[in-house]
Amino acid sequence: MSSISTDEAASAPAESVSGLPAGLTLLFAISVGIVVLGLFASQPLVGLIGPAFGFEPAEAGLVTTLTLLGYASGLFLLVPLTDFVENRTVIVATLAVEVGALAAIACAPSPGLFLGACYVCGLAASAIQMLVPSAAQLSAPAQRGKVVGNVMSGLMIGILLSRPAASLVAETAGWRWFYGGLALLVALLAAILAFIIPRHRPAGSGSYFSLIGSLWTILRQEPVLRRRAAYQALAMGAFGVFWTSVALRLAQAPFSLGQTGIALFALAGAAGAIVAPIAGRAGDRGWTRVATLLAHLAVICAMALAEIGGDLMTRGVSAQPSHAALAMLVAAAIVLDLGVIGDQTLGRRAINLLRPEARGRINGLFTGLFFIGTSVGAGLSGLAWAYAGWTGICTVGTAFGLAALAVFLTESTGVEEQ
Repeated sequence: MSSISTDEAASAPAESVSGLPAGLTLLFAISVGIVVLGLFASQPLVGLIGPAFGFEPAEAGLVTTLTLLGYASGLFLLVPLTDFVENRTVIVATLAVEVGALAAIACAPSPGLFLGACYVCGLAASAIQMLVPSAAQLSAPAQRGKVVGNVMSGLMIGILLSRPAASLVAETAGWRWFYGGLALLVALLAAILAFIIPRHRPAGSGSYFSLIGSLWTILRQEPVLRRRAAYQALAMGAFGVFWTSVALRLAQAPFSLGQTGIALFALAGAAGAIVAPIAGRAGDRGWTRVATLLAHLAVICAMALAEIGGDLMTRGVSAQPSHAALAMLVAAAIVLDLGVIGDQTLGRRAINLLRPEARGRINGLFTGLFFIGTSVGAGLSGLAWAYAGWTGICTVGTAFGLAALAVFLTESTGVEEQ
């Protein structure tokens, strides 16, 4: 291969010797939290967006599917640019494209333009994975873990707030206003970053095509990366199918929730985020294999709880509220997030023990591959909902969880468990 792959260790950028100021760390955290809002916002809005463009139930999942596929494409095709293009320039340019895509979504007059803008929105949202390694590169080695953890906290908060924020804005002003307001917010963010974040020109050399080609080489040479990406892709498939469709189920009897109720449901489900630091400590203590098994079992258990709360407990109930069934669905959402976030935390720990000189590309590969799983789950949700209702959603989600468990059980103990 070119110097991108054979000499990358020698040409890696020099480590920063000074710490990243707390204010700049906070700016990076806020930035990724804002940019990620557009990735998952369509999930609770599918019941409003679908009728606006005349989408059939089987087509509604395309909104989230195309957004997440765009994000995965950006991770593979745009994020590697940070290895040899001045980082501030590429970050600001990518955010400018994000602003245009969000504005197009807000104003789209036709389904074709709307779906195309959703894909571009996801593509440009890959700026998230440019900001995270940039923050790490600008920090001193002794502070790198702390800085990355703080920035990732901003990302997690953004993910968790995206669904309730979208629901609340849609309830009061309409779904188009959410995307329009987000476009203005990202534009302001890009203007601030253009003047505040330091310039960083990496020392890597080579062509864009050789850089992209090195992704395949890294994936082929790192079995830990391959299997951790496979686990998380399947877990995120269950995540995608559940969160893309649960708003549709909650809007039906006996729940009959509006956008505010759906927003509160999403906030309750966000409690699963507490598992991230617990999973990280489990990995540090050598319990990765046991913790991964528990994470996959949690995904399967969550889908069983979802079937009980969304179907079995509500059969024959047409109008009166079913608080027990709603509580069961909330429990399903929490347990699902526990399993998915736990598995992802363990996976990120494992892959970051690999090649320091290629950490950005390794994280891009890991994230890109598992977001393909999310987009597949979101896409299948429309078909499952159209042909089998909530039972179909839970069946597909369970299949993803069982597949993750099956792949895990075929693997022997590896370097990640050490």
